[in-house]
Amino acid sequence: MAQKGNLMSVRQDIRVVDATIRDGGLCNDFRFDDKFVKDLYQANVKAGVDYMEFGYKASKEIFNESDFGKWKFCNDADIRKIVGDNKTNLKIAVMADVGRTDFEKDIIPKKESPIDLIRIATYINTIPAAVEMIENCAKKGYETTINIMAVSKARTEDIETALNILGSTPVNAFYIVDSYGSLYPEEARRLAEMYCEIAEKHKKVAGIHAHNNQQLAFANTIEAMTQGVSYLDATVDGMGRGAGNCALELLLGFLKNPKYKVDPILKIIEEHTHKLREQGVKWGYDIPYMLTGQYNTHPRPAISFVKEDREDYSAFSNELYDIINS
Repeated sequence: MAQKGNLMSVRQDIRVVDATIRDGGLCNDFRFDDKFVKDLYQANVKAGVDYMEFGYKASKEIFNESDFGKWKFCNDADIRKIVGDNKTNLKIAVMADVGRTDFEKDIIPKKESPIDLIRIATYINTIPAAVEMIENCAKKGYETTINIMAVSKARTEDIETALNILGSTPVNAFYIVDSYGSLYPEEARRLAEMYCEIAEKHKKVAGIHAHNNQQLAFANTIEAMTQGVSYLDATVDGMGRGAGNCALELLLGFLKNPKYKVDPILKIIEEHTHKLREQGVKWGYDIPYMLTGQYNTHPRPAISFVKEDREDYSAFSNELYDIINS
């Protein structure tokens, strides 16, 4: 596909999605206080961000509520305490994992909820269950996206088959999800070309959610965007699981649309995310995350390594090699 847009142009199809509470919640078990969430909501409104993802709609049968903050479950009443009737241009999103969400019960009709968008997360082997969730949520009046996780582990032919199946559903957007932060820009470009081609055929759009294990989350995001990807995920200060995500302040500064403003996000970093770091909440590029990115594997071992304050990187690299090749 030909490059879409250039460094001097504005693309009206771009939608910026702030995933700070949801992906960042994986760093602190979603224990954000209401002031932080409300300040972030107001900052996103001022910054012109298009969607704010509040967290997960996780099953209370699977997850113990006392083990997490409330944004693991995103009760509609809790969101409404932050946004009221949300009489702004910012739309509200939540994520719902296939197999981990009681979607028939916990996702109520859109007319009764402050939520606008349900982001359905699936692996390549659970596409039929994802289709069921898409159809259920769309029937209730929601916008939907499908986020195929760990795409770097999936075979190209399986991705193509999955996207064509999903194309027959009411889903609004297909997401490239670099769960392990293992993609390089050339690979992100190739995936974006495929996603956008199939999305266009089915009158959908494509999105990208990148992780920063190899310090490529921003590069991969803008590379995918040049190929036509429209929905761009980012987080304040790059806050997210493990190495974190594409930094929202970087992305807003790159986009040329005058509706996007960086300053409100900088104030959130000054007033909130730096304090979270001081309190011991950890995220961001580090050698162990680089290694899991290079090995194209889940960052779980690296997260444990960082929590233990280890610095024996060579030994960890050998441990990873044994885990992956055992």
